[in-house]
Amino acid sequence: MLQVGLSLPRSPGGAAAAFPMAEPAAGEDSGTGREVLGSSPVTIVVTSEADTWDIDTSSCLGCGQFVDWDKMPEPQQPAQIPRDVLDRPPKELKRLAREGCWGWSHGGRAWLYPRLIQRVSCRLVTPDALVYRDVAARLFGKPSVSSHPLPEFLEGCPMPTYCLNPHGVTALKKILICVGDLFPDITHSPLLPALAALLLHYSEDEAQCFESVSRLIASNAPHAGYIDQSFLAHQASCMTFGDLANKHCPAAHRLIASAAENVLEVYSEWLSWLFPGLPFGYAVRVLDVFLLEGQKVLYRIALALLKQFRLSVAPAGLQGSDIKAELQAFVRNIAQHVTVDKLLERAFGIRLFSRKEIWLLQMANRKALMERGITVVQRRPCFHLAVDMQNFSSSIVTAQEMRLVWSWIPERFSLFPPLLLFSTSEDGCSLQRFYTCCEGYEPTVLLIKTTEGEVCGAFLSSDWSERKKNGVTSGFFGTGECFVFTVRPEAERYEWVFIKKPELAKAVPRSPSPAPEPRLSPSRDSRSPSPNHLAVPSPQRRGRLSPFLAIRHFLLPSKTASMFMAGSRDGIVIGKGG
Repeated sequence: MLQVGLSLPRSPGGAAAAFPMAEPAAGEDSGTGREVLGSSPVTIVVTSEADTWDIDTSSCLGCGQFVDWDKMPEPQQPAQIPRDVLDRPPKELKRLAREGCWGWSHGGRAWLYPRLIQRVSCRLVTPDALVYRDVAARLFGKPSVSSHPLPEFLEGCPMPTYCLNPHGVTALKKILICVGDLFPDITHSPLLPALAALLLHYSEDEAQCFESVSRLIASNAPHAGYIDQSFLAHQASCMTFGDLANKHCPAAHRLIASAAENVLEVYSEWLSWLFPGLPFGYAVRVLDVFLLEGQKVLYRIALALLKQFRLSVAPAGLQGSDIKAELQAFVRNIAQHVTVDKLLERAFGIRLFSRKEIWLLQMANRKALMERGITVVQRRPCFHLAVDMQNFSSSIVTAQEMRLVWSWIPERFSLFPPLLLFSTSEDGCSLQRFYTCCEGYEPTVLLIKTTEGEVCGAFLSSDWSERKKNGVTSGFFGTGECFVFTVRPEAERYEWVFIKKPELAKAVPRSPSPAPEPRLSPSRDSRSPSPNHLAVPSPQRRGRLSPFLAIRHFLLPSKTASMFMAGSRDGIVIGKGG
């Protein structure tokens, strides 16, 4: 029997053969988000002498036994895979994966996936195919036991089956049960079932799929994890995505903040937009790159989806009040909005922080969660993480406006409810009193209402007491997480200019320049192409850095990277310019 999608062994002289595919029965459900194949033939081209080639099925004879080929997307074009693909430099291999070099070859993936995963650096003692066979024989070899519960770490996690046949679904469950038996430390892992299901499509047997999954679980590559294995780690990644969305998708973030009471709750589903949200043909293209580049790829794809979602709803606006359901429906029907090639192109066009800087941000978010009582062994959240604005009261902003402001600040700080430190209505208008009340607290949010009813403010990442270090009371300090904002008449956030335009860092003068006037103002610096940024004040002294805003990332001298706020007896300065 021919398994459609796998190429044929090479024959002398080269030949092309077409084999008709079975047409699905009338009314048969092909599965949500999957392409339905018709009766058109699949052409398999075999070349004898060429620089590119389709993978020989002799190297993966058992692959495809778990697949329902009637549901499998049909290759649109022959795959052109270089003969020396595995010998290419890592950068070149990533480029080939991003461009879909083996995107149209089922046999190519079956040959490449296990070989790519074997290159993943992992712990010395990692269960392999032989271990799986022993454990599977012990667990499933007893005729008296007919039922085996799935691991507890799968509670609440979707288990997509994509194009697997009934035999494949059974194999998937067996693999996950063995994972639970051999990796007892896993307590929560939403990505694991989808990843195992996708790999099973291209595995020669259950043992090979299990070994691939095990190596990804046991990966110890620095700053390049593949699978979150606890609720703590997963929630930290959700918060990290929220931070990235806040910076890279401001329009979409503002849309979500206006439609959802709890922004973090929306972003907590970011991983499900990809798996199982994306159709199979899109999901495997993401997997192609994920195996080479790790979790950072998933952030890129999710951000690209969020940007595309904002574009799709712009003309008509949101159709309902449930933005989470609208996002899921949009992702399921992504083929109506953008091709997979264009989606990947846009994803890799986003200028993210480095892998190490993202990892540092995740660690900071993880620490904030632990301070709220989340533990590594916890399986599900035991409390509501969102800030409750129902009892919020302010003479400057409404609860809805404060919810928007709260959505702008880094996720690890937005876990905590606001605490009022100073108010002119209660503490008077003394600047010294302001300093006294706010010193010892970090970070803080400053809200200002003008006599004309306009409302603006700033997020201040550092303690005001730092202004007194080294005996200088007017020196600059702070980090790249500082930003200023307006609430009325229009809501807008103005962040550090180099977050949006890192290339402008090359133009930063390396010598001190005159100090700015002490006033609160969005950037109007001549180096900034747009007013919607917070420029860096003149360098005066060294300070601390945000965990994910390293100096080297922006090519800045250390002093410049910590000059964002200042305070003296005469006034305060946040930002620079104008």
